[in-house]
Amino acid sequence: MARKLRIEFPGACYHVINRGNYRRILFSLPGAAAAFERVLFEACARFGWILHAFIVMRNHFHLGLETREPNLSLGMKWLQGTWSARFNRFHGEVGRPFQGRYKAIHVDPGHALAQVAHYIHLNPVRASILPADRVAEFRWSSLWHFPRPDRPAFLDPAIVLRESGGLADSQGGWKSYAGYLELLAEEDPKRRDELYGPLNKGWCIGSPDFRAALRMRLATEVSLPDGISLLGADQAALQKDRESHWEKCLQAAVEELELDIESLPKLKSSLEKVRLASVIKSRTSASNRWLAERLQMGRPASASQFIRRFRIANSDLAHRDQLALSNVKI
Repeated sequence: MARKLRIEFPGACYHVINRGNYRRILFSLPGAAAAFERVLFEACARFGWILHAFIVMRNHFHLGLETREPNLSLGMKWLQGTWSARFNRFHGEVGRPFQGRYKAIHVDPGHALAQVAHYIHLNPVRASILPADRVAEFRWSSLWHFPRPDRPAFLDPAIVLRESGGLADSQGGWKSYAGYLELLAEEDPKRRDELYGPLNKGWCIGSPDFRAALRMRLATEVSLPDGISLLGADQAALQKDRESHWEKCLQAAVEELELDIESLPKLKSSLEKVRLASVIKSRTSASNRWLAERLQMGRPASASQFIRRFRIANSDLAHRDQLALSNVKI
């Protein structure tokens, strides 16, 4: 069977799904769900993802996410690989916890994405873990985090609230949303299957116009080699898009940190260069090679060492820089 590539571009939204190998119970083991949530949040910060919804069930997970840069494959490789290594080390196991390559379905970033979020949030009800009126109590879900004032900045409920009747991001708004989910859960089973059955199948969820636009993008931007079916993009195009995003982030960081990119010191390990490299590394998947070349920091390995030492010696400053840029939309 021809292998399907991921279609990746800035601003792409996906419904991502994967299961335990042989459908084994993974996340009910001690600490497994908490560890996955922790690594997921690390991935969102590391790769600049916007998380619109997620849930970690007993043997699978769902993510409704948006990528600021075309890095879904890079991020998922890191997410699954990091969690798998930690899981195997903690439980003294070897092998592959997940059943294989994750499924990533393109989603129209509007009503369709909200429908995917509802579907994700109602997983505990379909699995008979909780009744519909208590679904917000399920711990390993975005719905548990959304009403809390300390939720991570990358966990964004704006589309879910807007497409659920323009609800407010408040305790009252989330109470109304929980009631809305309860109504959805009580719908006629046949109608429910019609609405939510397609949300974890196929390659694309959205309006005919959205699907047509995505196919047009493929036709004009993607050259498919033999053995690769629809749904792909060549690596050169992906790298170009990634570097364009990294440059935008760099310019935003220069402005936010009140630095002058044209007047940076020549010293490879200067504080100004390392601050910029550190904050870019925290917001994007920028490679050490790109940072080293763009900021004239010498070899890629040297840039990595400079960043690591800076974060150890100046942890408060590094944290303030990250907070400053976290409020800047790129």
